[in-house]
Amino acid sequence: PAFFVLHRGSSSSSLSRPKSKRKLNEEAVNEFDDRYLYNLRISAFHYVWSNIDTTIKGVLKEINLSIFNEVSSWVHQSFKAVRSCGEPGYAETTHPYPIALDALSKQIYTGLVYTKNMEFVDDQLTFEELGNHLKSGGCHVANMSSLDFSAKNGIGGCLSCLLRKFLKVALDDADMSILASWYCGQRESTPVVIIIEDMERCCASVLSNFILMLSKWVVKIPVIVVMGVTTTLYSPENLLSSNALLCLRTCKFVLGSPAQRMDAIAEAVLLRPCSRFNVGHKVAVFMKDYFSKHDGTLTSFIRSLKISCMLLFSSEPLSFLLKDLDAEDDFQEIWEEKHAFIQDIMLKHSSQLSCRGENLIHAIGELKRLHQRWITVVKCLHEAGKHQNVQLLDLYCDALDPDVHKSGTFYKHGRSLRNGCLSSQYDDSPQRPYIFKAVNKVRDLSPAALSELLNNWERHADGVCEIGDKVKELQVMMTAESKSSGSDLMYDSSSQKSDAPKDPKLWNSKAVVLIEWMLRDQMKPIESFPFHEILCFKIVDKLQTALLGDPRRRIQADLLELQKYLHCNCCSTRGSRLLPSLHDTSITYVLAQEHGDVINVHDWFQSFKAILVTPPTKARSKSKHSSTPKKKKDINNLGEAAIQARFCKAVSELQVTGLLRMPTKRRPDFVQRVAFVL
Repeated sequence: PAFFVLHRGSSSSSLSRPKSKRKLNEEAVNEFDDRYLYNLRISAFHYVWSNIDTTIKGVLKEINLSIFNEVSSWVHQSFKAVRSCGEPGYAETTHPYPIALDALSKQIYTGLVYTKNMEFVDDQLTFEELGNHLKSGGCHVANMSSLDFSAKNGIGGCLSCLLRKFLKVALDDADMSILASWYCGQRESTPVVIIIEDMERCCASVLSNFILMLSKWVVKIPVIVVMGVTTTLYSPENLLSSNALLCLRTCKFVLGSPAQRMDAIAEAVLLRPCSRFNVGHKVAVFMKDYFSKHDGTLTSFIRSLKISCMLLFSSEPLSFLLKDLDAEDDFQEIWEEKHAFIQDIMLKHSSQLSCRGENLIHAIGELKRLHQRWITVVKCLHEAGKHQNVQLLDLYCDALDPDVHKSGTFYKHGRSLRNGCLSSQYDDSPQRPYIFKAVNKVRDLSPAALSELLNNWERHADGVCEIGDKVKELQVMMTAESKSSGSDLMYDSSSQKSDAPKDPKLWNSKAVVLIEWMLRDQMKPIESFPFHEILCFKIVDKLQTALLGDPRRRIQADLLELQKYLHCNCCSTRGSRLLPSLHDTSITYVLAQEHGDVINVHDWFQSFKAILVTPPTKARSKSKHSSTPKKKKDINNLGEAAIQARFCKAVSELQVTGLLRMPTKRRPDFVQRVAFVL
């Protein structure tokens, strides 16, 4: 639960002196500038993340589209097989009892969709998209979760949920004859598909009884079941009863693995100009480890990506420029039209970034050029790494490492690469292992695979002249050599004639030299780009705190440093001094820092009382020098009972937040501190 630090309004005695008109105007201008830039960053964040979110959904839908088409085709074939035995008439369908049939006619066509996920959270969107895909094909679809098959609800609650999905109304008395009458009233005879999203989380007895019930009505209602399986191939046999298994005629479908979907998302979001948003090396490594070691779900990766994007726009002043980096018009025109009246403000903030004293327009143009080159080289590495099953996210983390580029370690190994000593160097190399693995695979490719690799490099280098020209030059040389030697690059090297080059791996070595040149001259780390802070988030501590959370540390920081967050006049002018206008919980916790593991409640209360009843220094000095005698009274007009009540409430709040333990019967006048400032 969230813990809020409240603050009372300051009294008239604690107000600061009125400021001059000039200072007020300057503060008003600065406040307007900060608020305007904040609104720009918020607007840019929503725009950028909307593009990223749309891209992710499109990628996942495209990955699953082939499986969805297979399921849709199987559903319609199964429906034809069910109707091949004959379709009952209106009178038979509306009878409130099933038709007696043989065992084979009672079997339900069941599709088992294996998702390969340990957590079901990634599959919710998948089965929702599958349901929409089947609906677009003319099917009646009902998506049911494992909660609908709980032991508490039983078969009655399961049937009520099924009727509610199809009839769109809630019925008191649920019965399959109602569903049969509803289906008979439909104009067209189409399949009825029931999608059970997570079979292994269902109650085994309820699911088995549900299947047995459906099998009795399969002729009247052509039901086809699709069940999601997340763990093993033998889950249906282990979960369902033998009678329920006899009623199933199964067909298996397998979705893409989480690693494949992760690569597709990483390529679409981080290596395509849909947003140009990127993360630093440490952030990328943390996100990869969080995905592989924490729960292995795409949902957690996407959440960490969104938090990183949000933190970038909340921390970097010029991050709102990310919205316009890939505009169709020239960035210079956008700069002059949209942001002409705040150029001075942006230039002031740009001096805080890594590139100082440089023209901002020129620096952003250079940023876009270097970023596009970096993306091109990573895509070329990924094409080579596909032959070695190297994951894109691993290559992405290696390519972001700024330390290796500074030390030049990779290029020392690169020289040994041309001497044919890569294997010994690669096995012991702790830096950029996945890039070494991808480059090493280029040496072992067949001529046909090498030709295909170069074609992919040429496609990725479209728009980057330096890399594209080098790739085309190598392609021309290979084509000329193949024609002169009478060999065909589209066939294996074993089919080459005797007049082929003496070194069969000559072109592989030249391709290795080319990729080394890309790594050395064309792929500078993103964190060395000018103004890379505009598009690159690299503060891993903030992301780790946001994902993993540390509520106790956050509560302590809020209680001890609330002046930093509130920015009120009464607190800022008094420094670190405790004032009665502070929240009682904050006062008690600050006073608790003066004690050790155990706090004497009486001393603690007296210190708290002294803060509340002691008037400010200026008020005491005025009362001493006053010419007219006045009646002394408490400045806050507080009684002993009111102070005790406020103290007890503050201590109780500290107990609720887990910062101290209340007194025991053995020592009723002491409380124990549980958490200390970290």
